[in-house]
Amino acid sequence: MNRTGVTACTYCGCDVEMHDPVVVSEGLGDDREVAGRFCNYGCLAAHIEREGLATGTTCRVDP
Repeated sequence: MNRTGVTACTYCGCDVEMHDPVVVSEGLGDDREVAGRFCNYGCLAAHIEREGLATGTTCRVDP
């Protein structure tokens, strides 16, 4: 939440409550913390691309 009481999108800065927000958290079990809030999946996808968060990562693939 920013200083004006508006929960800003991590990517574009808009008020996420004006949209269908997506909240990303990190951690295990009860130790999870919010890592970002996004207006929608479009802002989340753009953030992932801009920050290069998927670079060098893969899902496990069993042949």
